[in-house]
Amino acid sequence: MIFTLMLKQNRIVLATAAAVFAVIVILEMAAPANIVGAYGFVLPILLIATVRHRGLMLVTVLACVVATYMGLLQPTKPGRFQAAVINRSVVAGVLLAVAYIGTTWEERKAREEAARAALAQETENLLRVNTQLVDAKDQLNRSERLAAVGQLVASVAHEVGTPLHSIAWHVQALAEEPGVTPEMRKRVTVIDEQLTRVVRIIQDLLSSTRQREPDPSWLPVEKVMSPIAVLMEPVFHAKEIALTVEIPGDLPLVWTDAEKMHQVLINLLANALAATPPQGAVSVVVGVRAASPEELDRGRRVAQSMAPLVVTIVVRDTGCGMPEADMQKAFEPFFTTKAVGKGTGLGLFLSRQTVLAHGGSLVLESEMGHGTTVTITLPGLKTEPRHATERD
Repeated sequence: MIFTLMLKQNRIVLATAAAVFAVIVILEMAAPANIVGAYGFVLPILLIATVRHRGLMLVTVLACVVATYMGLLQPTKPGRFQAAVINRSVVAGVLLAVAYIGTTWEERKAREEAARAALAQETENLLRVNTQLVDAKDQLNRSERLAAVGQLVASVAHEVGTPLHSIAWHVQALAEEPGVTPEMRKRVTVIDEQLTRVVRIIQDLLSSTRQREPDPSWLPVEKVMSPIAVLMEPVFHAKEIALTVEIPGDLPLVWTDAEKMHQVLINLLANALAATPPQGAVSVVVGVRAASPEELDRGRRVAQSMAPLVVTIVVRDTGCGMPEADMQKAFEPFFTTKAVGKGTGLGLFLSRQTVLAHGGSLVLESEMGHGTTVTITLPGLKTEPRHATERD
């Protein structure tokens, strides 16, 4: 666009210079004795100088000098020819000097403009590098904080492990009491399962400096979702919040580590519970849809037998929602809107990392006063139920 505009401007300059040159040549032919008209050739030379083209300037100067000396071809008074040669030689010298000064001046301007453009580009590059350095510093700080938290968690896990084992033993003993009703036994079973899961998580923390990597397999969606509904329903009931879980019956198998996905969904439901006031509602809707090319490519990196479809898990609440500024930071480690001591700021960060490790995605949508919606997608496999435990 800029090149086209410059070309158009140069054409105007060239046309103007040619017109001025032609007018001066005509005047010279009409009044050859008037040497003042020859000085007019300075104008086309200055115009051509703005084009900043040495070859074109050379042609223009030669044309002007030749046109200057053409006046000598006209008849003159006796004894005036020598004076005319001297006068027109002076004009030619002036034209050459003007051409040199004009060319030098324009070339210097061109170099200054190029230097300014290079400086602007270098400044932009420095700003971009500075931004990258700031981002790298932030990532390093987050990594250091995560490492410190990991050491702290390992220390706390070691201290908590023993009393948790004791609680688990007492829960098992309570389940064997003769007066336990079926409903109480059901609750005791849930407690025992969760205690076992906590103990296993602590063992993972103590055995490694990082969390256990997901070990997904093709599982029925009901096997993943049903325990979560049983576990969380009493908590929602106590806060007078309606919890609904919709699981269609014809869903494909889902590629997931049940325990890891359990942690993710418990975290999402706990966030929804904290954000939703009494008499509100939280829903979990499971569905299936065709996978986009990006989802299919991402899913097949970890689950090669994935069908071209994804299982979706949508957790929606009618709570307070989140402002745009908080949404942009929601997946950053240690960011939390909860009061001090009420949250670590790692829940959404770790949840998304877990889902990504499954070849899926976790997307957050929220609007102030209208609640929050979290959508999880996981690779799906349309097959017979008897293949439910087959590994990819």
